Amino acid sequence: MLSTYQYQKFPFVTPAELQTREITRRKVVIVGAGPVGLAAAIDCKLQGLDVLVVDDDDTVSVGSRGLCYAKRTLEILDRLGVASAVRAKGVEWNVGRTFFRKEEVFNFNLLPAPDHKHPGMVNLQQYYLEDFLVQRAMELGIELRWKSRVTAIEQGDDFSTLQINTPEGDYSLQADWLIACDGARSPLRQMLGLEVEGKVFMDRFLIADVVMKADFPAERWFWFDPPFHPNQSVLLHREADNVWRIDFQLGWNADPVEERKPENVIPRIKAMLGDDREFELEWVSVYTFQCRRMEKFRHGRVLFAGDAAHQVSPFGARGANSGIQDADNLVWKLKLVVDGKAPDSLLDTYSDERVFAADENLLNSTRSTDFITPKSAISKCFRNAVLSLAQEHVFARKLVNSGRLSVPAILSESNLNTEDSKDFDTALQPGAPFEDGPVIDQHKSGFLIDYLRPVFHGLYFCDAVSDIPDAHLTAIKALEQEAIPVSTLIISKQEDTLDDHLTLTDIKGLLHQRYGAGNSSYHLLRPDQHLTARWQQFELNLVRQAVQTACGNSSGVASCL
Repeated sequence: MLSTYQYQKFPFVTPAELQTREITRRKVVIVGAGPVGLAAAIDCKLQGLDVLVVDDDDTVSVGSRGLCYAKRTLEILDRLGVASAVRAKGVEWNVGRTFFRKEEVFNFNLLPAPDHKHPGMVNLQQYYLEDFLVQRAMELGIELRWKSRVTAIEQGDDFSTLQINTPEGDYSLQADWLIACDGARSPLRQMLGLEVEGKVFMDRFLIADVVMKADFPAERWFWFDPPFHPNQSVLLHREADNVWRIDFQLGWNADPVEERKPENVIPRIKAMLGDDREFELEWVSVYTFQCRRMEKFRHGRVLFAGDAAHQVSPFGARGANSGIQDADNLVWKLKLVVDGKAPDSLLDTYSDERVFAADENLLNSTRSTDFITPKSAISKCFRNAVLSLAQEHVFARKLVNSGRLSVPAILSESNLNTEDSKDFDTALQPGAPFEDGPVIDQHKSGFLIDYLRPVFHGLYFCDAVSDIPDAHLTAIKALEQEAIPVSTLIISKQEDTLDDHLTLTDIKGLLHQRYGAGNSSYHLLRPDQHLTARWQQFELNLVRQAVQTACGNSSGVASCL
């Protein structure tokens, strides 16, 4: 057990199926109550989907594990109702520093632009995040079945049948849709005879969570070949509760059992921190780099997410962040399919888009691994030359790679997007997540994200409310009445209000700038807040067609209406 965290055991509750011996059928069953499974469950509940979660354990994760949560993930957690708790407990940071031997050679800022609601990154031990997600799920009335292990699965055309083992016996359960979030070793994946493909790198790293009081800044520090751990790499991060994460590169020949022993870990830490620094060793683990994924993430009515679908090396914080973004991409599509408002094929785009994102993560993770752990003398010579040059030369800094940190995938090639008909003066492009910015709503300050729900949103930009034609207001009202409604936010440069229409004041003009928006321009956001279409001038029929395209009706005609 940890000295800084008190683990709670969640009670096993006898399920109705064990009492009645009847097989029940649920709309959505999620296997795995880690961050990804819990995020998916909360999203399902918020969108009105019947959801049940089963997990073979009865507590949250042991050890800090996933640690860094990026701005995009914080925006998703904001919508799910736990971002405030994560930020209050976690350690916020934006700056990372890279050292070669004794000298700093490079630094970066994850959030150089001001006026975003969330910081570039928050560090928080995974058990806290899971705890907050469990409490949120319970608050929403989600049924969580602990000590419930799936032992078999049989797929049918309309549902899957699960065999579940519990402390009180076995029972069967049917699921219209099954979301597999059961981790890197995914028993469900194995039961279905599915594989993950990719690389397992020939190196090992030691994770040590250390409790100590230190005045180091809340920054990410990464060393190549430091004097306290020569010829290897070290990473230092601050966590909650005065816990510090230290990663030591060990080399492939290291014995993971021996390296985890305190008598071998403590001398490494003392060499780094000095003999005078008091600390307590809280948690230790040894891991290898893996960069692998399934060929596709959808298999009939089973949808894989998180580590069950893809695994990356931990440097870059791409694991948990990518998994939570999987859930964010999936649930709104599943909701439309369940409600009969989109074709079943919309779920294929979950796999398409998240395989694209996984490949981007795997590419960056592989490059990071190759730079951190060069595989030949020539590669190491090149790496060290880059680090030596980076202190003085800008071009070399672009080649330094201590783990390119998680950024959201820009789904620019998605067939759910509508192609621009005119140019926009902005880096933002269709397929990218929305851009946040400060707004005022009737003298109340906030951010755009505070007004985004898991529905289609239109952003109607104007210089002043008085500029909006009556026909546009009528059309905006009509969009709210569609079978797949679009909720429009009017974003004005001048502070004003409109009856029956929410008006936000772009108090600093940053939203107009970030979206490249002119008077009467319109931007359509998917329920997962990705930009899917935009126009320099608002036209009702074009918006209707783009909504249908974003729902997988490529003809632009609502087959479900």
